Amino acid sequence: MQTTHDVDLTQPVYVYEIPVRLWHWLMAGCIVILSITGYLIANPLPTVSGEAINHHVMGTIRYLHFVTAYIFTVAFLARAYWALVGNHHAHQIFILPIWSKAWWEEVFFEIRWYTFMESKPRKCLGHNPLAQTAMFFFIVLGSVFMILTGFALYGEGTGIGTWQYNWFSCWITPLFGGGQYVHLWHNLGMWLILCFVMIHVYLTIREDIMSKQTIMSTMVNGYRVFKD
Repeated sequence: MQTTHDVDLTQPVYVYEIPVRLWHWLMAGCIVILSITGYLIANPLPTVSGEAINHHVMGTIRYLHFVTAYIFTVAFLARAYWALVGNHHAHQIFILPIWSKAWWEEVFFEIRWYTFMESKPRKCLGHNPLAQTAMFFFIVLGSVFMILTGFALYGEGTGIGTWQYNWFSCWITPLFGGGQYVHLWHNLGMWLILCFVMIHVYLTIREDIMSKQTIMSTMVNGYRVFKD
């Protein structure tokens, strides 16, 4: 975690670069679309009468899901690249300094702060250690899990011999014990990410009000502003 030492907190501090902010909002949009279409794929709409060619609703839903999944994947790979070339805050959610005693102390402090056991917040330039941990597990590892299982399911449709099947389905499906179990875990992953998103939104609003530092606007303009 980058500390606030030797930083002039009376002035806005540039934290999140443009690629990080674009990725954040693009991923947010992708998660919304993927969750809605994914839910409908798992729970299909009732059958309507007439020729199927005139009622290609589920086909459209699946198409939107697949296109958004590709965007999600490319955006995640681009974000991983930016973690290597961007500033300190760009790689923060990809690496947890679990070897640092000070970092663990900050994690437990943030737990106490979020549970109203601490009365005063601590200033933090980027993600605080607890948010960093949550982002690592639910967004970084969660994205990897959803991409792998999603393409494994997609490969079952494209069939043997396609790159989706050869790269993903041929080893992920047997690893999970069958396609139905891949479906189950992929669906569970969606709900876990949605739970994280709801908590993330709540805590972001809470921190913007209580922590005396900008949170939401920082992911819009990139600057952290510390309030009196």
